Amino acid sequence: MPVRTRFAPSPTGFMHLGGLRTALYNYLYARRCGGQFILRIEDTDQERFVPGATEVIYDTLKGCGLTWDEGPDVGGPCGPYIQSERKDLYLPYAQQLVESGHAYYCFCSKEEIDERRAAVEAAGGTWKYDKHCLHLSKEEVQEKLAAGIPWTIRMNAPTEGETSYHDTVFGDMTFPNAEAMDDMVLIKQDGMPTYNFANVIDDHLMGITHVMRGMEYLSSTPRYNFLYEAFGWEVPTYVHLTTVMRDAQHKLSKRDGDAYYSDFVDKGYLPEALLNYLALVGWNPGDEREFFTLPELVEAFDIHRLNKSPGIFDVQKLTWFNAEYIRRMDPEKYLEAAAPWFDRVLAGKGIDYARLAELTQSRTEVFNQLPDMVAFLAELPDYDLELYTHKKMKTNPEVALSSLKLVRPVLEGLTDWSEASLHDAVMAAIQEAGLKNGAVLWPLRIAIAGVANTPGGAFEIAALLGREETLRRLDIGLRRLENA
Repeated sequence: MPVRTRFAPSPTGFMHLGGLRTALYNYLYARRCGGQFILRIEDTDQERFVPGATEVIYDTLKGCGLTWDEGPDVGGPCGPYIQSERKDLYLPYAQQLVESGHAYYCFCSKEEIDERRAAVEAAGGTWKYDKHCLHLSKEEVQEKLAAGIPWTIRMNAPTEGETSYHDTVFGDMTFPNAEAMDDMVLIKQDGMPTYNFANVIDDHLMGITHVMRGMEYLSSTPRYNFLYEAFGWEVPTYVHLTTVMRDAQHKLSKRDGDAYYSDFVDKGYLPEALLNYLALVGWNPGDEREFFTLPELVEAFDIHRLNKSPGIFDVQKLTWFNAEYIRRMDPEKYLEAAAPWFDRVLAGKGIDYARLAELTQSRTEVFNQLPDMVAFLAELPDYDLELYTHKKMKTNPEVALSSLKLVRPVLEGLTDWSEASLHDAVMAAIQEAGLKNGAVLWPLRIAIAGVANTPGGAFEIAALLGREETLRRLDIGLRRLENA
């Protein structure tokens, strides 16, 4: 039987990194086994539905290169692939369970349940639905249905014994039914199935062989197995994935800006770097490799190398990954990615982006660093004169004043304002004056940049700024030093 995996997100907002990793692992395993990867949208909880969230799911997966074989937008033999569009098929299955005694109609109102729950909790107990409607006769049920009394269908869960199953990651799991089971609702009053019921029906009808999902479903799985066995269906292989954590104690959180895929893309992380790193948060290839293309991940992926311990999403390690990916980028691709970030501070300034990109690529860890990195080109900062002091270069404001007076007429006399011409003229003047290179080049760079760290040296910066702006900044530096 061919491997069929599925990613079944709810359209409730942005893509969480844990969800993206689940999609990635499902994709990798299906591709590794030559099987199919299915996308299903689970929108049974209409109250939490967020308009546009389905498109976010599509865009995120496609942006990461995770294509699906069947899904809402591509179709397939098991459609529709949006649960709300499958609404009419769930009730007959629930009614089949009623007929077999594995489920029953419940006519309790929310107020009645709340009252009984409060009484149990007041006595120090833990509330579970108390099978109040289980013992209604068929005639009583029919009377209530005919009278139009609102109803749900609940699972008739066992209250004694144990349920065991095998998980690929966590091994053999056993849960007491009294703890793991409850008479959960299968069909809600609005006729929609609950998530727990719909995903079992859909996984079976779509031929899903491997259910890969978060470990928070470990304790819920006995309920799903009860349904599979009640229908006489084959139980899929379970692969429960550990939680993606910010550190040993904390999950990723929206408040900290580290929970969603879009958080990192908006900051300027590359999707391919993010996906590569995310693959390693909870899985290892069994060797020292760290960098993988998506096809290489497919080739290396083995579900038996998934970790049991929580995956720590280390942003510093991700940033290192991203920097490596940026350094390996084709220069034209880097320029294409960097240009919008340059525009945030340099739009309309006439700066040569192609040359600037050559200077910044090796220094870029994340693209959102670029505006601050190059902002000095847009406007000279109001810098402290102490920047002219550099022990290694043996400079201070007094030395700087002398050095700038030396190079000012040299630069003004240049007609060819290229990096090579700037270099040759200034270096010749330094040699003729018998000075150390650093004693002149450091003050020159501070005067025209106003910051200690720049992409490129004095000649590259001067060439980017142009003749008029460079001389203007030099004159500002001279005046400030003379008046100090």
